[in-house]
Amino acid sequence: MEERPWKSLSCEYLFREPWLTVRREDMLLPNGSRIPEYYLLEYPDWVNTIAITKDEKFVMVRQYRPGIGRYAYELCAGVCETKDASPLESARRELWEETGYGNGEWKEYMVVSANASTHTNLTHCFLATGVERIDDRQHLDPGEDVTVHLLTREEVKELLDSNDIVQATMTSPLWKYMAER
Repeated sequence: MEERPWKSLSCEYLFREPWLTVRREDMLLPNGSRIPEYYLLEYPDWVNTIAITKDEKFVMVRQYRPGIGRYAYELCAGVCETKDASPLESARRELWEETGYGNGEWKEYMVVSANASTHTNLTHCFLATGVERIDDRQHLDPGEDVTVHLLTREEVKELLDSNDIVQATMTSPLWKYMAER
């Protein structure tokens, strides 16, 4: 199938901050149509991890999410920082910082986009099995208020079924995991 990318005729940055950059582009489509104001959101890449302990417990976090105005269960997740050598290193760091868990066997499980039409970043999803508690405390950033929960596969499936896990970049790998098992 022939790929026909859109062409940017001009680009203007409207807002630039480390965690969010907004740009407006004048886009020309292959069919000749033009979108003079197309907005793109630039974010760094993200990571998340399905972390499962040696005794088959899922290491989950729960935190308040202002965007939806409620608490939500989530996979341990975060941003790929420039100091990290790879998304895998970012994922390992985030799991340790947020939960105190680490080690185990790691593999990249899938890569997803939160919204491919307007977001420039990808989320690298990892599966870590056989993780264990390697630190007795969390190492949270000042803006984080996260509780750690060890849940069974059935409890995680129940949270998915009841929409208590709502972040799309987290439900995708979790549903894939459930479907494969």
